[in-house]
Amino acid sequence: MTSSTELAAAYATCERIVGTQAKNFSYGIRLLPGPKRRALSAIYAFARRVDDIGDGDLAHDAKLAGLVETRRQAEHPERFPEDPVLVALADTARRYPIDLGAFGELVDGCEMDQVGTTYASWDELAVYCRNVAGSVGRLSLGVFNPPALHSDPKPTEELADRLGLALQLTNILRDVREDLRGGRVYLPQQTLDEHGCELRLLQDGTLDPQDGRLAAVIRHEAQRAESLYAEGLGLLPLLDWRSRGCCGALSGIYHALLKVIAAEPEAIFGQRLSLPASTKLAVAARALAPNLPGARRGR
Repeated sequence: MTSSTELAAAYATCERIVGTQAKNFSYGIRLLPGPKRRALSAIYAFARRVDDIGDGDLAHDAKLAGLVETRRQAEHPERFPEDPVLVALADTARRYPIDLGAFGELVDGCEMDQVGTTYASWDELAVYCRNVAGSVGRLSLGVFNPPALHSDPKPTEELADRLGLALQLTNILRDVREDLRGGRVYLPQQTLDEHGCELRLLQDGTLDPQDGRLAAVIRHEAQRAESLYAEGLGLLPLLDWRSRGCCGALSGIYHALLKVIAAEPEAIFGQRLSLPASTKLAVAARALAPNLPGARRGR
């Protein structure tokens, strides 16, 4: 049986992982009360483990084997008492209504990357986005644990799904260049064909603008993401004020990033775009301030 000291150390390990490897995520998670913050840290730390295997430098077969192992770990984290991340994850699953099977969907998404899956349409890409982002979103929703999740879970889960799709599509748009350099294309082929665009790199490693056609593709998909945010942000009023602040901060940072990309698609052609820390802090502050108890009553 895990002692309280060992459990505290396990959660501390997860929080360090979030603090050092998930800057955007950390702006929102710090707004939560301690128990929920620790629980989300455990979820993220394990999700990061899966992602690191998929995106790491291991040989192809070693990556696939590693992903199989993470699937096994997620199914029964309590069987790994020497692994602090799994100790924390097992405790989180005991305390909150989370479905650890969702990590299997995250593994599915990482396996899609390993076999070079491409996407003919948005419907196909949405399946991938649900695997890699929607899965973590559903786990996070279990930690937020709003009353609506118990009274009528389907609408709440659908809103979380839309928000997860919006966040992942924003990630995809930000990383078009880096993904192409790694041999991955996520943009739907249908959108590329409609704009007469073929993704390719110039000799200097920047994206070929193709006389404005690539910018048109980016704006098209950014509009899709904007519509998903419009739906998905309907989740926020269903959450308690601290969870609402956390979710609002994270989604607000990515939403702000999307607006920059939509306004100037060329900004992603030669670099990985990121918002300044001051902007992220301002977004996080705005997400929390309106939700403080009494804020709407002018106190």
